[in-house]
Amino acid sequence: MKSKILTLVALTFLLISCKGQNKETTSETTVINETIDAKTFAEKLQSAQNLQIIDVRTPEEFNSKHLDNAVNININNPNFATEIGKLDKSKPTFVYCLSGGRSATALAKMKELGFTEAYNMKGGMMKWNALGLGNAKPSPAGMTKADFDKLLDTDKKVLIDFYAEWCGPCKKMEPFLNKMTDELKDKVTIIRIDVDKNEALATELKVEFLPTLMVYENKKVTWQGEGYVSEEELRKKL
Repeated sequence: MKSKILTLVALTFLLISCKGQNKETTSETTVINETIDAKTFAEKLQSAQNLQIIDVRTPEEFNSKHLDNAVNININNPNFATEIGKLDKSKPTFVYCLSGGRSATALAKMKELGFTEAYNMKGGMMKWNALGLGNAKPSPAGMTKADFDKLLDTDKKVLIDFYAEWCGPCKKMEPFLNKMTDELKDKVTIIRIDVDKNEALATELKVEFLPTLMVYENKKVTWQGEGYVSEEELRKKL
């Protein structure tokens, strides 16, 4: 009986100690490999010492605006693994992109390369801007909210597709969106908006994921979807 009680106590202790952990302990060190929200990301940037900040977007995106002290290593570059592998793997390393997808891929690669403390910002710069964090503000270039409102001034339904050229699901949807634009032109106006060229507008409309689709009727949102939506499902929404 005593041995059974001891076994139960040991199991309980093990479950409690493991619950919520996002770390891997080896014989040499504790490895931290986490995706964290933008607010926590900002807080860790303030408290961490001797850190590295990596922006994995394209050079064009990086040059438009980026976090202070960030270094640009484009994940779409064939030499990405080689370049990021040159960093000090023992330093706290913070990685981000526009919406969090590319940086999540980067984090996985960094884990393979042996980084001991790495953080990915969930939601990326879109979430960072939406929360008004730090000094990185969206470029004022592109469509204004007043310009956007004019697009809704119609008796037809309006489908807005916020996309990016590098976004896989966006590319997958592009062919049937173009087809629907022609087929439904008498009933629906379909407008695709590149967030890389219209970041201020995307921030104002709280677009935090790609693709983001919004259906407007009489200037009011009647449906909103995030991520890939099939042609069949999208036609039902219209």
